[in-house]
Amino acid sequence: MQSTIVESSVHCPENWEKGKWQFIREYWNDRYNYLIYKRIMDVVTSLAVILLVFPWLFPILYILIRLDSKGPVFFRQKRVGFLGRTFWCYKFRTMYVNDYADTRRAARNDPRVTRVGKFLRNTCLDEVPQFINVLLGHMSIVGPRPHMLKDTNEFSNLVSNYQFRNMARPGITGLSQVRGYRGPATTFESIFRRYQWDSYYVRNVSFTLDMKIMIGTALLMMRSLFHKDQPVPLDNNRPVYNSEPLVSAKKIA
Repeated sequence: MQSTIVESSVHCPENWEKGKWQFIREYWNDRYNYLIYKRIMDVVTSLAVILLVFPWLFPILYILIRLDSKGPVFFRQKRVGFLGRTFWCYKFRTMYVNDYADTRRAARNDPRVTRVGKFLRNTCLDEVPQFINVLLGHMSIVGPRPHMLKDTNEFSNLVSNYQFRNMARPGITGLSQVRGYRGPATTFESIFRRYQWDSYYVRNVSFTLDMKIMIGTALLMMRSLFHKDQPVPLDNNRPVYNSEPLVSAKKIA
């Protein structure tokens, strides 16, 4: 295996490695008011979506999904969330029922994705049921995207302190997504850049940053509707000196 060279400045704080739980306590104490108000906003917003949007959106998507392919309308999967705890994450089903849903991540032009599923993925409408997860406290509206168990284990073996991103409650949308890192993560670079932006978010959480991410997400959804053939531009300001395939990447030490 080849070695992988990256910026050392993007690693987690030193006290995260030497005193994880002390760092967590200090982190929560410093951001106590923000975290309380953010939870209140999460509950209010998720209730509004569930009560005002779900009643008319669900019947439409129910019919489209059932006409397009056999199987349940909802898809649930174990994901890794806040402080590494697992939870059932809900989505509208976008794939044909298959035996690899929990072990094989979606790829570009994945034959498992249905016609309706492709539309739901491009517009992020498949994530709407996750407002239920937000209401239950499993997720937030803004935060690092939760990974399935297999991906979490795999990415943690590639990037040191990868679990640092779990300091924040996982989100329906996140900073790495609005920076262009959506879809399949097939190379070390795509995984590490997501980690860069997720860890940046954890360190710099604020209402201002959350609002920028939500506005950026809305713009991405409109872009996917009117310019669906154009890829989302990536933010490549911070260098990663390796773009080798995931299978050949070596863990950063």
